[in-house]
Amino acid sequence: MEWHQLEYFLTVAQLQHFTRAAGQLSISQPALSRSIARLEAELGVPLFERRGKNIRLNQFGKIFLQHISQAMQEIRAAKREIESIIHPDQGTVSLAFLHSQGAHIVPDLLGRFRAVHPNIRFRLYQNPSYLLLEQLEAGDIDLCLSTPPGSREDMEWTPLYTEELFVVVPADHRLAGRKSIALAAIAPEPIITLKSNFSLRILTDQLFREARLTPDITFEGEEIPTVAGLVEAGLGVAVIPRLPGLSNSRLAFLPISSPPCYRTIGLAWIKGRYAAPATLQFRDFVLSSFPANPDKR
Repeated sequence: MEWHQLEYFLTVAQLQHFTRAAGQLSISQPALSRSIARLEAELGVPLFERRGKNIRLNQFGKIFLQHISQAMQEIRAAKREIESIIHPDQGTVSLAFLHSQGAHIVPDLLGRFRAVHPNIRFRLYQNPSYLLLEQLEAGDIDLCLSTPPGSREDMEWTPLYTEELFVVVPADHRLAGRKSIALAAIAPEPIITLKSNFSLRILTDQLFREARLTPDITFEGEEIPTVAGLVEAGLGVAVIPRLPGLSNSRLAFLPISSPPCYRTIGLAWIKGRYAAPATLQFRDFVLSSFPANPDKR
Protein backbone atom coordinates (compact mmCIF):
# COMPACT_ATOMS: atom_id res chain seq x y z
CA MET A 1 0.00 0.00 0.00
CA GLU A 2 1.62 3.24 -1.16
CA TRP A 3 1.08 6.88 -0.16
CA HIS A 4 -0.12 7.94 -3.60
CA GLN A 5 -2.75 5.16 -3.59
CA LEU A 6 -4.20 6.57 -0.38
CA GLU A 7 -4.24 10.10 -1.82
CA TYR A 8 -5.95 8.79 -4.95
CA PHE A 9 -8.53 6.95 -2.85
CA LEU A 10 -9.31 10.06 -0.77
CA THR A 11 -9.78 12.19 -3.89
CA VAL A 12 -12.09 9.67 -5.56
CA ALA A 13 -14.04 9.27 -2.30
CA GLN A 14 -14.46 13.04 -2.07
CA LEU A 15 -15.49 13.67 -5.69
CA GLN A 16 -17.24 10.33 -6.33
CA HIS A 17 -16.22 10.57 -9.96
CA PHE A 18 -13.14 9.02 -11.61
CA THR A 19 -12.83 11.53 -14.45
CA ARG A 20 -12.98 14.59 -12.16
CA ALA A 21 -10.66 12.94 -9.64
CA ALA A 22 -8.12 12.13 -12.38
CA GLY A 23 -8.23 15.73 -13.56
CA GLN A 24 -7.66 17.08 -10.06
CA LEU A 25 -4.77 14.66 -9.52
CA SER A 26 -3.28 15.39 -12.98
CA ILE A 27 -3.14 11.72 -13.97
CA SER A 28 -4.99 9.71 -16.61
CA GLN A 29 -8.28 8.05 -15.71
CA PRO A 30 -6.99 4.54 -16.62
CA ALA A 31 -3.98 5.04 -14.32
CA LEU A 32 -6.27 6.14 -11.51
CA SER A 33 -8.61 3.19 -12.05
CA ARG A 34 -5.66 0.74 -12.00
CA SER A 35 -4.34 2.25 -8.77
CA ILE A 36 -7.72 1.95 -7.04
CA ALA A 37 -8.11 -1.62 -8.36
CA ARG A 38 -4.70 -2.57 -6.90
CA LEU A 39 -5.68 -1.04 -3.56
CA GLU A 40 -8.94 -3.01 -3.52
CA ALA A 41 -7.05 -6.21 -4.43
CA GLU A 42 -4.63 -5.65 -1.56
CA LEU A 43 -7.48 -5.11 0.89
CA GLY A 44 -9.47 -8.02 -0.53
CA VAL A 45 -12.72 -6.07 -0.82
CA PRO A 46 -14.22 -3.51 -3.23
CA LEU A 47 -14.35 0.03 -1.85
CA PHE A 48 -16.85 1.58 -4.28
CA GLU A 49 -20.19 0.74 -5.83
CA ARG A 50 -19.93 1.38 -9.55
CA ARG A 51 -23.02 2.27 -11.54
CA GLY A 52 -21.89 3.35 -14.99
CA LYS A 53 -20.01 6.62 -14.62
CA ASN A 54 -21.35 7.14 -11.11
CA ILE A 55 -19.59 5.70 -8.08
CA ARG A 56 -20.04 5.89 -4.34
CA LEU A 57 -18.40 4.40 -1.27
CA ASN A 58 -19.74 1.05 -0.09
CA GLN A 59 -19.64 -0.13 3.54
CA PHE A 60 -15.98 -1.19 3.24
CA GLY A 61 -15.03 2.10 1.60
CA LYS A 62 -16.68 4.12 4.38
CA ILE A 63 -14.75 2.21 7.05
CA PHE A 64 -11.48 2.59 5.15
CA LEU A 65 -12.11 6.31 4.54
CA GLN A 66 -12.69 7.01 8.23
CA HIS A 67 -9.41 5.43 9.32
CA ILE A 68 -7.31 6.61 6.39
CA SER A 69 -8.47 10.21 6.80
CA GLN A 70 -7.38 10.21 10.43
CA ALA A 71 -4.08 8.49 9.64
CA MET A 72 -3.20 10.89 6.82
CA GLN A 73 -4.04 13.90 8.98
CA GLU A 74 -1.53 12.62 11.55
CA ILE A 75 1.11 11.96 8.88
CA ARG A 76 0.66 15.42 7.37
CA ALA A 77 0.85 16.97 10.83
CA ALA A 78 4.09 15.09 11.51
CA LYS A 79 5.58 16.27 8.22
CA ARG A 80 4.59 19.88 8.94
CA GLU A 81 6.08 19.71 12.43
CA ILE A 82 9.38 18.31 11.15
CA GLU A 83 9.54 20.86 8.31
CA SER A 84 8.83 23.70 10.73
CA ILE A 85 11.78 22.68 12.90
CA ILE A 86 14.09 22.46 9.89
CA HIS A 87 12.78 25.68 8.25
CA PRO A 88 11.18 27.90 10.93
CA ASP A 89 10.90 30.89 8.58
CA GLN A 90 9.18 28.93 5.82
CA GLY A 91 6.08 26.79 5.57
CA THR A 92 2.51 26.95 4.34
CA VAL A 93 -0.53 28.37 6.09
CA SER A 94 -4.00 27.08 5.15
CA LEU A 95 -6.46 29.94 5.57
CA ALA A 96 -10.19 29.95 4.90
CA PHE A 97 -12.47 32.98 4.87
CA LEU A 98 -15.89 34.27 3.87
CA HIS A 99 -16.51 35.33 0.28
CA SER A 100 -17.13 38.91 1.44
CA GLN A 101 -13.58 39.12 2.84
CA GLY A 102 -11.88 38.25 -0.45
CA ALA A 103 -12.04 41.73 -1.99
CA HIS A 104 -10.27 43.73 0.71
CA ILE A 105 -9.61 42.24 4.18
CA VAL A 106 -7.68 39.11 3.17
CA PRO A 107 -5.61 40.66 0.34
CA ASP A 108 -4.58 43.49 2.69
CA LEU A 109 -3.56 41.07 5.47
CA LEU A 110 -1.63 38.79 3.13
CA GLY A 111 0.11 41.67 1.37
CA ARG A 112 1.35 43.20 4.63
CA PHE A 113 2.36 39.84 6.10
CA ARG A 114 4.22 38.65 2.99
CA ALA A 115 6.19 41.89 2.95
CA VAL A 116 7.78 40.76 6.22
CA HIS A 117 7.67 36.96 5.67
CA PRO A 118 8.16 36.44 1.92
CA ASN A 119 8.98 32.71 2.22
CA ILE A 120 5.73 31.72 3.89
CA ARG A 121 3.13 30.45 1.40
CA PHE A 122 -0.65 30.25 1.69
CA ARG A 123 -3.41 27.90 0.62
CA LEU A 124 -6.65 29.87 0.46
CA TYR A 125 -10.28 28.73 0.59
CA GLN A 126 -13.51 30.76 0.36
CA ASN A 127 -16.71 29.32 1.78
CA PRO A 128 -19.70 30.21 3.95
CA SER A 129 -19.06 30.03 7.70
CA TYR A 130 -20.56 26.59 8.28
CA LEU A 131 -18.22 25.04 5.68
CA LEU A 132 -15.20 26.96 7.01
CA LEU A 133 -15.79 25.55 10.47
CA GLU A 134 -16.23 22.02 9.09
CA GLN A 135 -12.91 22.38 7.24
CA LEU A 136 -11.27 23.58 10.45
CA GLU A 137 -12.61 20.66 12.49
CA ALA A 138 -11.51 18.17 9.83
CA GLY A 139 -7.95 19.50 9.87
CA ASP A 140 -8.08 20.69 6.26
CA ILE A 141 -7.17 24.26 7.26
CA ASP A 142 -5.13 25.90 10.01
CA LEU A 143 -7.11 29.11 10.54
CA CYS A 144 -10.36 30.66 9.40
CA LEU A 145 -11.95 34.08 9.46
CA SER A 146 -15.59 33.53 10.35
CA THR A 147 -18.58 34.61 12.36
CA PRO A 148 -18.87 33.10 15.89
CA PRO A 149 -18.65 29.27 15.83
CA GLY A 150 -21.43 28.75 18.35
CA SER A 151 -21.03 26.00 20.94
CA ARG A 152 -18.03 24.20 19.41
CA GLU A 153 -15.92 23.63 22.53
CA ASP A 154 -12.85 22.46 20.58
CA MET A 155 -12.47 25.83 18.84
CA GLU A 156 -10.78 29.01 19.93
CA TRP A 157 -12.37 32.10 18.37
CA THR A 158 -11.15 35.67 18.88
CA PRO A 159 -13.31 38.57 17.62
CA LEU A 160 -11.50 40.98 15.30
CA TYR A 161 -13.95 43.57 14.01
CA THR A 162 -17.63 44.34 13.47
CA GLU A 163 -19.45 45.20 10.27
CA GLU A 164 -22.51 47.41 10.24
CA LEU A 165 -25.47 46.01 8.31
CA PHE A 166 -27.60 48.30 6.16
CA VAL A 167 -30.97 48.14 4.49
CA VAL A 168 -30.06 48.33 0.80
CA VAL A 169 -32.56 49.58 -1.80
CA PRO A 170 -32.30 50.72 -5.44
CA ALA A 171 -31.21 54.36 -5.75
CA ASP A 172 -34.64 55.31 -7.17
CA HIS A 173 -36.62 53.43 -4.48
CA ARG A 174 -39.23 55.32 -2.42
CA LEU A 175 -37.12 54.73 0.74
CA ALA A 176 -33.79 55.73 -0.79
CA GLY A 177 -33.81 59.31 0.52
CA ARG A 178 -34.07 58.38 4.18
CA LYS A 179 -31.12 59.09 6.49
CA SER A 180 -31.93 55.98 8.54
CA ILE A 181 -34.63 53.36 8.77
CA ALA A 182 -36.17 50.96 11.27
CA LEU A 183 -35.98 47.36 10.11
CA ALA A 184 -39.73 47.00 10.51
CA ALA A 185 -40.23 49.64 7.78
CA ILE A 186 -39.29 47.14 5.07
CA ALA A 187 -42.11 44.75 6.04
CA PRO A 188 -44.08 45.39 2.79
CA GLU A 189 -40.99 44.88 0.61
CA PRO A 190 -39.81 41.69 -1.13
CA ILE A 191 -36.60 40.57 0.60
CA ILE A 192 -33.47 39.30 -1.12
CA THR A 193 -31.07 37.39 1.13
CA LEU A 194 -28.55 34.56 1.32
CA LYS A 195 -29.40 30.88 1.58
CA SER A 196 -30.66 29.58 4.91
CA ASN A 197 -27.44 27.90 6.10
CA PHE A 198 -25.26 31.00 5.59
CA SER A 199 -24.23 32.82 8.78
CA LEU A 200 -25.39 36.23 7.54
CA ARG A 201 -28.82 34.76 6.74
CA ILE A 202 -29.05 33.22 10.21
CA LEU A 203 -28.18 36.61 11.71
CA THR A 204 -30.67 38.55 9.58
CA ASP A 205 -33.42 36.05 10.38
CA GLN A 206 -32.70 36.73 14.06
CA LEU A 207 -32.86 40.48 13.46
CA PHE A 208 -36.17 40.12 11.61
CA ARG A 209 -37.58 38.24 14.61
CA GLU A 210 -36.39 41.01 16.94
CA ALA A 211 -38.18 43.54 14.72
CA ARG A 212 -41.30 41.31 14.68
CA LEU A 213 -41.01 41.21 10.93
CA THR A 214 -41.99 38.20 8.82
CA PRO A 215 -39.91 38.67 5.67
CA ASP A 216 -41.30 38.00 2.21
CA ILE A 217 -38.20 36.31 0.80
CA THR A 218 -38.26 36.25 -3.00
CA PHE A 219 -34.63 35.39 -3.88
CA GLU A 220 -31.80 33.57 -2.08
CA GLY A 221 -28.21 33.93 -3.26
CA GLU A 222 -24.79 32.58 -2.26
CA GLU A 223 -22.74 35.80 -2.36
CA ILE A 224 -23.36 39.35 -1.16
CA PRO A 225 -22.52 40.94 -4.56
CA THR A 226 -25.19 38.72 -6.14
CA VAL A 227 -27.74 39.90 -3.57
CA ALA A 228 -26.73 43.52 -4.23
CA GLY A 229 -27.07 43.00 -7.97
CA LEU A 230 -30.62 41.68 -7.57
CA VAL A 231 -31.50 44.70 -5.43
CA GLU A 232 -30.01 47.04 -8.04
CA ALA A 233 -32.21 45.34 -10.64
CA GLY A 234 -35.28 46.36 -8.62
CA LEU A 235 -36.23 42.85 -7.49
CA GLY A 236 -36.37 43.64 -3.78
CA VAL A 237 -34.42 45.01 -0.81
CA ALA A 238 -31.74 43.41 1.37
CA VAL A 239 -29.87 43.65 4.66
CA ILE A 240 -26.14 43.37 3.99
CA PRO A 241 -22.81 44.97 4.96
CA ARG A 242 -21.35 47.72 2.79
CA LEU A 243 -18.51 45.97 0.96
CA PRO A 244 -15.80 47.59 -1.18
CA GLY A 245 -16.98 47.65 -4.77
CA LEU A 246 -20.64 48.14 -3.91
CA SER A 247 -20.42 51.81 -2.96
CA ASN A 248 -20.40 53.07 -6.55
CA SER A 249 -23.33 50.95 -7.68
CA ARG A 250 -26.83 52.29 -8.10
CA LEU A 251 -27.82 51.46 -4.54
CA ALA A 252 -28.78 53.37 -1.41
CA PHE A 253 -27.36 52.08 1.89
CA LEU A 254 -29.64 53.08 4.76
CA PRO A 255 -28.35 52.87 8.36
CA ILE A 256 -30.70 50.84 10.54
CA SER A 257 -31.98 52.71 13.60
CA SER A 258 -33.52 49.68 15.30
CA PRO A 259 -32.70 47.04 16.19
CA PRO A 260 -28.88 47.51 16.14
CA CYS A 261 -27.64 45.52 13.15
CA TYR A 262 -24.01 44.37 13.17
CA ARG A 263 -22.07 41.17 12.62
CA THR A 264 -18.77 40.23 14.23
CA ILE A 265 -15.91 38.57 12.35
CA GLY A 266 -13.18 36.69 14.21
CA LEU A 267 -10.26 34.32 13.79
CA ALA A 268 -10.76 30.65 14.68
CA TRP A 269 -8.44 27.71 15.27
CA ILE A 270 -8.57 24.36 17.07
CA LYS A 271 -7.52 24.28 20.72
CA GLY A 272 -4.54 22.08 21.43
CA ARG A 273 -3.86 21.15 17.80
CA TYR A 274 -0.25 21.48 16.68
CA ALA A 275 0.37 24.72 14.79
CA ALA A 276 3.54 25.27 12.76
CA PRO A 277 5.62 28.40 13.38
CA ALA A 278 4.36 29.89 10.09
CA THR A 279 0.77 29.48 11.29
CA LEU A 280 1.57 30.95 14.70
CA GLN A 281 3.33 33.92 13.12
CA PHE A 282 0.39 34.67 10.85
CA ARG A 283 -2.13 34.15 13.67
CA ASP A 284 -0.28 36.62 15.89
CA PHE A 285 -0.03 39.06 12.98
CA VAL A 286 -3.78 38.93 12.33
CA LEU A 287 -4.66 39.35 16.02
CA SER A 288 -2.35 42.35 16.30
CA SER A 289 -3.84 43.96 13.17
CA PHE A 290 -7.22 44.65 14.78
CA PRO A 291 -8.36 46.32 18.01
CA ALA A 292 -8.05 44.05 21.03
CA ASN A 293 -11.70 44.39 22.04
CA PRO A 294 -13.98 45.15 19.09
CA ASP A 295 -17.48 46.31 19.87
CA LYS A 296 -19.64 43.14 19.68
CA ARG A 297 -22.98 44.96 19.75
